Amino acid sequence: MIDKDFSIVIADDHPMLLSGLHEELTRNGYNVVGQANNGNKALSLILQLEPDIALLDIDMPMMTGLEVIKSAKEKNTETKFIILSFHREPEYVVQAKALQIDGYLLKEDSFQEIGDCMESVLNGREYFSKSFDSDSLNTASEEMIKLKTLTPSEVTILKLIALQKNTVEIADELCVSTRTIEKHRSNIIDKLLIEKGTNALTNWALVNRVVISKI
Repeated sequence: MIDKDFSIVIADDHPMLLSGLHEELTRNGYNVVGQANNGNKALSLILQLEPDIALLDIDMPMMTGLEVIKSAKEKNTETKFIILSFHREPEYVVQAKALQIDGYLLKEDSFQEIGDCMESVLNGREYFSKSFDSDSLNTASEEMIKLKTLTPSEVTILKLIALQKNTVEIADELCVSTRTIEKHRSNIIDKLLIEKGTNALTNWALVNRVVISKI
């Protein structure tokens, strides 16, 4: 049986979902010490209250749940982070793994699974929703491995692309030719197995900017 004497901060920008989660947690004896409806408030509460666990949605105004976690971890918080989201797409799982998030649940999961997840992460075990199939989790791990094949120069360029800088701007900043940048871009696309097309690498970098910032 899980010891419920630990503190929790919850964040979701949907008032009904936030209220429902708060009600369910408190009704079951959990100690919810704060709640937020946007990323900025969530980060502020986490840094101020230093809860044992933060349950965060991904899609929130001002800062996404992933950005909140990245910022909080950079300040060396000891809070355990659990994502509670509708997103099951591989790119989100990749970002979760890149940030070393403790748990990832789907909003379709039962309340019992939230309890199981919290118990696991408090005991130092990573927990991903049972709704994720093993292929999705393996794919996420493979994506992380592919990123590690990039050279330092390619990583630098990818980070600049994620900042929405174009080829000319990157070439100027790195004092190299645009042809050199184009060659690097092509190599990155090949190594990451990104489907080629107009702005394919830029679009990929924007979606995965949290991951890129961690490499």
